[in-house]
Amino acid sequence: MSRIGIRPVQIPQGVKVNVTPTMVSVEGPKGKLSQEYIPEVEIVVADGVVTVTRKNDSKQARAFHGLYRNLVNNMVIGVSQGFKKTLVINGVGYRAEVQGNFLVMSLGYSSDFMVVIPQGLAVAIEANGQKVLVSGADRALLGKFASEVRSLRLPEPYKGKGIRYEDEKIRRKVGKTGVK
Repeated sequence: MSRIGIRPVQIPQGVKVNVTPTMVSVEGPKGKLSQEYIPEVEIVVADGVVTVTRKNDSKQARAFHGLYRNLVNNMVIGVSQGFKKTLVINGVGYRAEVQGNFLVMSLGYSSDFMVVIPQGLAVAIEANGQKVLVSGADRALLGKFASEVRSLRLPEPYKGKGIRYEDEKIRRKVGKTGVK
């Protein structure tokens, strides 16, 4: 039995969960999210709790049992509280700014990067363009956008220049030393 899949998901106040035979949708104060699911898994809403069970003991049903429970849990948390990630930009002359629906970043190249901010995400800049705060209800979209922004200038181990997550630790290397 899946240890994650058997745990019920509590529905907080102000969140509505609607289940159809192939789709589950969650609506709350931060937005509306929906997710398709396979027929081997059954999602039931009762008494303010969402439970995910599997209809049979096939390998596919066992594999997706815990996955769909966590996807529903992430949707419930996303529409009620939201998710956020912070990216730190480190380097001389490196900075970011929001211009309309674009995130414009100067990262030491000859031209600036313009990244389109996806619908459903909010981007804020702090600390003179050195911190980028990305927030939204969809956890997968948030993580994908943050990783795409980070991949524009990966942190390097010698001086630590680049874009990193706020809670990420970069292992620093010692540079060359002069030979005497």
